[in-house]
Parts: sequence; structure tokens; C-alpha cells
Amino acid sequence: MGWIVAIIVGAIAGWIAEKIMKADHGLLTNIVLGIIGAMIFNGLLSLVGIAERTGFFGSLIAGVIGACLLIWIWRMIKGRS
Repeated sequence: MGWIVAIIVGAIAGWIAEKIMKADHGLLTNIVLGIIGAMIFNGLLSLVGIAERTGFFGSLIAGVIGACLLIWIWRMIKGRS
């Protein structure tokens, strides 16, 4: 997937995750959360033997789930401080 498509998918995935988790982030944070979230979720799937999701919608779903996980982990860490 090209960089431009990855940024678009990351932004959409981060925005959807932001709405699901009722968080308040900016555009750049949404892009980062979406891209890193997709990488983390695809990594977790490969650890359990499930193939990486490809294509626009596969990447979008992986990005949303991964970004939600990142937001949840951040809240857990932040809540302990």
C-alpha cells in the first residue's frame, strides 16, 4: 500500500477509533494511531497464525481495532499515574 493511501486509511481508522472510544484527538494523532494501530493489530494476528489483512477495508478494520487498543492501553497507563 502506498504512503498516501496509508495516511488516508490511518486518518479514517484513527477518526473512527476516536469516536468509538469517545476520545478527543487531532488529525495528526488520528493518522498516527490508525497507522500504528494497523501495524500492531496485524502483528498480533500474525502471532496467532492469521494472515495479514490486505486491501483498503482490511487495513481500515485492522487500523480501527489497533487504534482502539492503543487508546485503551494509553488510558490504562495514564490512569495509573
